[in-house]
Amino acid sequence: MQAGRWTHDHDGGVVVFLIGARVNKPLAVRRWWPVVSAMPRMLRELQQDPGLGLLGVTSTVHGRGSLMVQYWRDAESLLAYAHDRERAHRPAWSAFNRAAREAGGAVGIWHETFVVPAEGHESMYVDMPLLGLPRAFGAVPVTGLRDTARARLRGAA
Repeated sequence: MQAGRWTHDHDGGVVVFLIGARVNKPLAVRRWWPVVSAMPRMLRELQQDPGLGLLGVTSTVHGRGSLMVQYWRDAESLLAYAHDRERAHRPAWSAFNRAAREAGGAVGIWHETFVVPAEGHESMYVDMPLLGLPRAFGAVPVTGLRDTARARLRGAA
C-alpha cells in the first residue's frame, strides 16, 4: 500500500484502452476458455518488451466478466501491436473469430479506446496500492500545486 494521497507523474498524453470479456454460457467451457486464456499470453509479451508501448495494466473480474484497463504510450503503438502478425494478439484474434462463429455466443468481448491529450487526465489515490496511472507513470504526492483536481488537469504540477 502507498500511504497518503498520491497522483501520477505525467503531463503528456496517454491512450486508455478498456477491454473486457463476458462468459455468456458458463457451461460451455471449451468454447470460452481459449478466449479467456489468450489474454495472459499477450500481457506477458507486452510486459517483456516495453518498446511495444504498453505502460501499465489494471484488471478486475466481476460476475461473469472481466475488465482490463490498459495505458498505452500512444495510439500508434496500440494499433501496431494489434495488427502485428508476428505478435500474440493477431493470431489470437483470428482464432477467436473462428471460434466465435462456432461458439453460438458462449463468450463476448468488447473494447473501447480513448486518446487522452495532455492536461486531459488527472488521478487521486488515497492509501491504495500503486495501480492505474500512478503505476504506469510513477507516483508523486498530492501537495502544493497538485492539491486539487483542477490544478492537476491544468498541468500546474
